[in-house]
Order: sequence, then structure tokens, then C-alpha cells
Amino acid sequence: MATGKQGHLPGMMPVVDSQEEVRHPTEWFYWNAERRCPRFIGITVSERKQSMLLDLSPDELLTTTRSVRKRLDFSRPVEPEVIRECLEIAVQAPTGGNRQTWSFVVVTDAAKRQAIGDLYRQGYEIYTQMNAPYVAQALQKPELAETQQKVKSSADYLAEHMHEVPVMLFPCIRGRLDGTSNLEQAGVWGSILPAAWSFMLAARARSLGTVWTTIHLFKERETAEILGIPFEKITQAAMIPVAYTLGTDFAAAKRQPLDNIVHWDQW
Repeated sequence: MATGKQGHLPGMMPVVDSQEEVRHPTEWFYWNAERRCPRFIGITVSERKQSMLLDLSPDELLTTTRSVRKRLDFSRPVEPEVIRECLEIAVQAPTGGNRQTWSFVVVTDAAKRQAIGDLYRQGYEIYTQMNAPYVAQALQKPELAETQQKVKSSADYLAEHMHEVPVMLFPCIRGRLDGTSNLEQAGVWGSILPAAWSFMLAARARSLGTVWTTIHLFKERETAEILGIPFEKITQAAMIPVAYTLGTDFAAAKRQPLDNIVHWDQW
């Protein structure tokens, strides 16, 4: 995206990063009809960032960052600077040996999103066939049937509309894991998954919805070719669709009781 000589977007007053309070006399931001997103005028960077954050406690943020599919707003662009803010937070996550061998591919190009969406749908067909026995079994259990139907419906919806998400994020890690030990794999995954989850938490705080997906990995090599990722050297950990959400009122999910899954001192 082109920027002006002062480093700000065309048609937008520069945002000031200083202690001095600078405000527009009548409003804090205006609505740009072309991009359909708020543009902040005459405020400090810290003020702009704070004004974008949802009023969530740490516990609320952790328990209401859901897998969002049907409530992704495909019509509203996501500003690059907001994605960068989320990534700045993401790279504060743990990384084995402080190696920081992660990379993040941000995809907004419409043609590439369409091509990746097509690959995702091919992978989703494979996944659906593989997962059919579990789904059939779950539907026979009253305590699981309703939830399983909702999950399948939302997953079907996302697959159908994947190419419409405004941003796709691919967290990647250096190296390939084929034939490596559990010890080696644990170290590698532990150096990228926390960063990806931190990105998703930061996105939620900024009214963005995300969902963790890996189905495109059925077509990882083809995805790498589309994005220019060196397949022999770089492993894709996931694909995270990103969009503003339709409403921000998300609740904690129902989980099984801790007594079913927590073991003290021994299994």
C-alpha cells in the first residue's frame, strides 16, 4: 500500500507518537467509505491503540477467544497496521533457545486467497471423509450431537467461504519435521504454536476473529508454491483466517469437568 512522504496513508493526517495530546476539534476519527474502516485523526499512537481494544479482563480474553467462522465479516478490510500490532505481540511468545526461527506469511492478495481457498476445499473433502466415522459416532450421543452439528455446520461454512476472508496468516517454522523424534518435534512446535496463539489473543482484543485451521496442510506443497515458501526448508504450522467479527460478544465454551482430565502427582 502506498504511503505519503511523511509515512502515513494518503488522505490521512499523520498519527503523532508523542506525549503531547493532539486531537481533532470535532471528532476522533472519520469513516473512509472506500476502505470502510475507521481512520483516526490527530491522536497519539498509544491513544489510538488503546481506543481499539475491547474492555476485557485477562481471564475474559483467554476464555472468549473462540474459533470464529460464521461471524467473520468478509466485507470489511483489516488494516495492515492492526495485523502488525498483533504480530509484534505474537513474537513476544516463548521460543526454544531464543532462536526465533519463526516466520509469518500474511496473505491479502485476492487471487492468492482464491487459490488457497480452492486448495483448502480440496483438503476439506479429504478431511470430511476421514472424519466421517467419528462424526457418525458423535451424533449418536445426545450429549455430543448438538455441539457436533454446530461444529460441522460452521466448518462447512468456512470451507465454502475461505477465499473471502480478508487476511490469511500462515505461521511457519524453519526446518522440516519428517522422521524427527517426539523430543525434536516438541521443541519445534513449542517454538511456533505459542506465538500463533498470542496472535489470536491480540486479534480478539482488537475485535478480530480467528480460527485455527490445518486442513490446507493436505496441500502444503501446493500452498508453498503459491506463496513462494521454500517447502524443503520451512514448515507451515497452520493457516489462521482473520477478519473483524459480526459483534464482539463471545462467551466461554462448555468443557468437560476438570476432574475428568486433571491428574495430581500420578495418572
